[in-house]
Amino acid sequence: MTDMSVEVTRQDPVATVWLNRPERHNAMDEHLIAAVTAAFDTLAGDQAVRVIVLAGRGSSFCAGADLAWMRRAAGFSDSENLEDARALAAMLKAVHRCPKPVVARVHGAALAGGTGLVAACDIAIGTGAARFGLSEVRLGLIPATIGPYVVHAIGERHAHRYFLSAERIDAATAHRIGLLHEVVADDALDARVADLCAELARGAPGALAAAKDLLGVLSGVSVQDDALLDDTARRIAKARRGEEAREGLAAFFDKRPPDWIQH
Repeated sequence: MTDMSVEVTRQDPVATVWLNRPERHNAMDEHLIAAVTAAFDTLAGDQAVRVIVLAGRGSSFCAGADLAWMRRAAGFSDSENLEDARALAAMLKAVHRCPKPVVARVHGAALAGGTGLVAACDIAIGTGAARFGLSEVRLGLIPATIGPYVVHAIGERHAHRYFLSAERIDAATAHRIGLLHEVVADDALDARVADLCAELARGAPGALAAAKDLLGVLSGVSVQDDALLDDTARRIAKARRGEEAREGLAAFFDKRPPDWIQH
């Protein structure tokens, strides 16, 4: 699948969604947003794909919003503006709620909406030259649609600082506050992402999807919530009855790989 804004490459069980506007540092416009959404919607239902990598062509991951798009948006009616914003929100939701593990491969600039995209992924691996920032308030805007994902990734206290200061965040700081899981050398990025994808692909597909759904339920809740504790008991009871659990346990005792791992 290739179009003007996004390229999808695959080496099953891993697919990579490439932001493909290198001449614009992969800045977002309405076409890229629609293409990313469509790519994730398609890959979510592709049983041959087990892990998805989100990456950027050229020297940057994603430099935020395209200035020409922002100029056009400034002239939108209220209803057009809302529709446009909802499309951005839908793209972030498609990435975050994808039932398959999503790994951000981050290099260069990942600013504003680019920071939001990284935060929407399950795991983020970046180079030492990766840089982030929430610059919206300096343009009279706010990091609204990306806000839930960024707060989820870095926590409320760090979000207070970076939403308001709009200062740049280097890779070391991004790692310290939880936006990046690992920082690696430039020439080690692809190998580290590939190794991580191989580890993720060892998980049972249904269990991975259920684990992601469980994480959504557990986010921000208290262990004092009895209803939550009962819900988790029901979830593991259901998983134990499933075909994947039977196969996984049988493979463990038989000392062989389960049938969802490619041999």
